[in-house]
Amino acid sequence: MNPNQLENRLVEFAIAVILACKFIDQSFASHHLSKQLIRSATSVALNYGEARSAESNRDFLHKMKISLKELRESYVNLKIQKGAQTITKIEMVDSLLEENNQLIAIFVASIRTSANKSN
Repeated sequence: MNPNQLENRLVEFAIAVILACKFIDQSFASHHLSKQLIRSATSVALNYGEARSAESNRDFLHKMKISLKELRESYVNLKIQKGAQTITKIEMVDSLLEENNQLIAIFVASIRTSANKSN
């Protein structure tokens, strides 16, 4: 997967999260978790965009690691929302969890490869 394809996939993930959050119940927990999920999911694409313009390999790795942290936060948030059934379209949550997990694997591999190259 080339960098443009990954960036597009991250943008699509962020959009899918935003759309899924339109299907929340009206509880305090739903609003709280959904706002945080939107922040973390959109942050991944934004930080990846910065990583692509990194000034050094160290800067690239730092931004990629931030993106990975945000992906992991999003994943746990989605698991909580699935368990608490705060998003009413459960099939959307399952799809987001799968995509989120795949993105985590991509970032882990990319960070590992980049770190090995710098050593």
